[in-house]
This record gives sequence, C-alpha cells and structure tokens, in this order.
Amino acid sequence: MAVQIPSRQLFIDGEWREPVLKKRIPIINPATEQIIGDIPAATAEDVELAVAAARRALTRNKGKDWASASGSVRAKYLRAIAAKITERKSELAKLEAIDCGKPLDETAWDIDDVAGCFEYYADLAEGLDAKQKAPVSLPMETFKSYVLKEPIGVVGLITPWNYPLLMATWKVAPALAAGCAAILKPSELASITCLELADVCREVGLPPGVLNILTGLGPEAGAPLASHPDVDKIAFTGSTATGSKIMTAAAQMVKPVSLELGGKSPIIVFEDVDLDKAAEWTAFGCFWTNGQICSATSRLIVHESIAKEFLNRLVKWTKNIKISDPLEEGCRFGPVVSEGQYEKVLKFISTAKNEGATILSGGVRPEHLKKGFFVEPTIITDVTTSMQIWREEVFGPVLCVKTFSTEEEALELANDTRYGLGAAVISDDLDRCDRVSKALQAGIVWINCSQPCFCQAPWGGNKRSGFGRELGEWGLDNYLSVKQVTQYISNEPWGWYRSPSKL
Repeated sequence: MAVQIPSRQLFIDGEWREPVLKKRIPIINPATEQIIGDIPAATAEDVELAVAAARRALTRNKGKDWASASGSVRAKYLRAIAAKITERKSELAKLEAIDCGKPLDETAWDIDDVAGCFEYYADLAEGLDAKQKAPVSLPMETFKSYVLKEPIGVVGLITPWNYPLLMATWKVAPALAAGCAAILKPSELASITCLELADVCREVGLPPGVLNILTGLGPEAGAPLASHPDVDKIAFTGSTATGSKIMTAAAQMVKPVSLELGGKSPIIVFEDVDLDKAAEWTAFGCFWTNGQICSATSRLIVHESIAKEFLNRLVKWTKNIKISDPLEEGCRFGPVVSEGQYEKVLKFISTAKNEGATILSGGVRPEHLKKGFFVEPTIITDVTTSMQIWREEVFGPVLCVKTFSTEEEALELANDTRYGLGAAVISDDLDRCDRVSKALQAGIVWINCSQPCFCQAPWGGNKRSGFGRELGEWGLDNYLSVKQVTQYISNEPWGWYRSPSKL
C-alpha cells in the first residue's frame, strides 16, 4: 500500500511559505526505518512572521473578521474543517500510521475523533453568543453588572507526536471557537497530518493568519514561540521537563499557560473481577497507541489472591496482540515513534532487570520483525517502589506490577507517584469503585475500563502531570478571558464628595 507523502512548506498568513533559513527535517517511517519525505524546519525568524500574521488576523477589520465576529461565523469554518477531515479520512489515517507507527485502525479512529472535536467546538462557538452579557446579581440596586467572555488573543499551541492531529485539534478547535488566532507547533517526530490540516484550512477559506502551522525542532521553533512577548498564552502537551521550561519562559512575562504533562498512572484490579475482561482492559490501558500515552495505566496493582492467575491470563492476552507494520490488516500494535524512543524504552527495561525486577513477558524485539522500532509489549514483576520503572514515565509499552492485600494498601501504592493524570479501578463492587475513585489523586479516573476519552468531558491532571483542563466547556474556557462590566444606573449623584456647587 504505497502512500504518497505531500511535500509542504510552513503555513503562515494563509499561505505556504518556505522557512527563512530553508531548513528541512527528514521523515522516518518507524516501521521500516526508511526516510519517506521531509518537513520544513521553522526557526525564530519564522516564528516572528507567524506571530505577526496572527496579530493582524485579530485586528483585521477592527476584529470583525474573527475575534469579535459572532460565534456562529466561526462555527461555520469549524464545521467546514470537520467535513473536509471526514472527506480525507482514509488518506489522513494512512499518513499518520506511517508517520508515527500507530496501527491504521487506531489512526482511522483518531481521524473520526478529530472531525467530531471540530464539530463539538462549532456547537460551543455558537453557544458563546447567548452567554455574553451574563448578568451578575449585586447587593446594590444602583448598579448593574454583567460578564463578557473575550478571546485571550494570540495563542501558541505546542503538541506531541503520539496523537499528532488529534492532540493538535484538542487545542486548535477550542482556540478558534473562542476567537483566538493561533500558532501550532507540532512535534517534529510526527507533523505530516498537521500540515494537511493547513491544506484543509486553505480549502475552506479560513481567514489568513487565524491558524499558522510551524513544523520544526523544539529548541529552534517551540522555544521562541513559548517566550515570544506578543503571544498571549501557551498551551502545551508533552514531557514534564519541557513543560517546566515553558512555564519558566512564560513566567518572565506573567503569561498564562496550560500544561498536560507526563504520567505514571495506576490500574487497581480487585479480587472480584472477571479475569479476562480485566486482563483485556489492563492490556489496552498500557499497550494502546504502542504504549505511548501520557495517561497509560502502566502500574498494575493487583490483589494478591488473584495475582498469579491474573498475570497468566494477561500474558496470554498480550501474546495474542498482532504486532506488525501499522498498515497490515488487523494490526493492533506497531513500532514506537523513533530510534531514540526505541533505545529509551529498552534502557528502562534493562535498568529494571539490573535493579532486580523480573521480565515476565516481552521486553525484546519481536522475532518476525527485523526492521523497525518494535518492542514487544512488556510486563515486569518483582518490582519495588524505589525502582526507576515504578517511579518514572517510560512512554512505551511497559507495564510494571505490584500486589496488594487491602484497599488501603492499594490506594497507598496508587498514589505513590509525583504524577496525577489518570487512574483506573476494576471491581464488581461499585460502592468500592466510588470510594476508590474519590481517594485516587488523579484528574481522570476510569471505572472498569482504561483510556476512553470523549471530547465532551474534561481532560487534565494534578501534581507534576500539569494543570488546566482540555476538552468539554473547560477546553473553551482555556482560551477565553473574563471581563466584568459594571454600570451605575441611578439618576442620583454618587454623593461621596461634597459638591463644589453647594459651597
């Protein structure tokens, strides 16, 4: 199945533009290790052009073209983008599969979610008009007050490679719905579909400068975007280390940021479960997206009375996962995204072994795949809470396991992390599930499942997993500024000072 990689430039001010320094970055198919094309590499010079274009987009025609246009005007563009994405679903899914290594069935699902997210925020954009001038109840009858919600302004959106177009959409759709102008900087490891989003925006006639897309390296393009004085907000999804740098840069200008960072999420399996159902969700929670999910439930905490039998079942489920080229029919597990990621995952596994843990299953390249950045789904037992594998995010297909005897012990193990993005509990006792859900220190809790995500529900974490919420109405609020307007409505003078006319 030959897939043609379009040759694109940067997307600035509604046009394709060659990078000022004319640099490009090779695209490597992680399943074959072959160079299959290249993307433009933006630098600080291109960031300047994109920020200026976004500023112009906000002020063009005194803002009437975009920022202060009716939400229904913006909604039409968002719906047009959704329709084009759906129209090009097959092509976009294939491009994403060969760019980041995800199975084709997964990327097709992601593209459906992309279109759905644009549709959802089109609805919220329309609803914004009715929410303007929401009255505020005051204790004094001589005043009336209301609230305006206004776009924050120019926003920088920096997104990861594990869900290239979907993670971009989680930011682009609400930012545009709010009336902001945006500069999107996707990861250099998987940018193809984000450049195709630029082509879609051109096709639907999105006003110039409303969305600018800069591909390139983090230090060369992401850093100057994050620290640019004319960018009003940064929204970032990625590693905790990079999130900390972005927050530091933004702090110099007291610039708001929202951060969705790393995770080391637990999945607690109690003794009353259906072993096969629980095993499938456990595998899915850690090995979906080839294990490269910030919210991966990569710490299995299983009741000691079922641990042996449960792990036997889990290994069988894991060994039954079809590992292949992402475009092969029925593929459920592809390569990790790059050689660097491949080496990092293997180093984590090697360190766990050296620290005394047991590699129960996987941990190596699949025998039938001689090329590509493939690592078998890996299950590690005999883990202590001081080991690196328990404490640090792998961002790869590696599950570490501990057992527990009481609910209190399970919760202590689950919350023994500096992260707080996701958590899962599997039990037939729903009262216990409710109790555990309240006690888990995470922004997202799944009951009897792991990883489902809907654009209507809030997404984000606590602790070192970041702050702020994406998706749902919370995602729109990320890009809106609240303005209080208060009016004095009495005909009587204020009367605080003595009037000069009465002297």
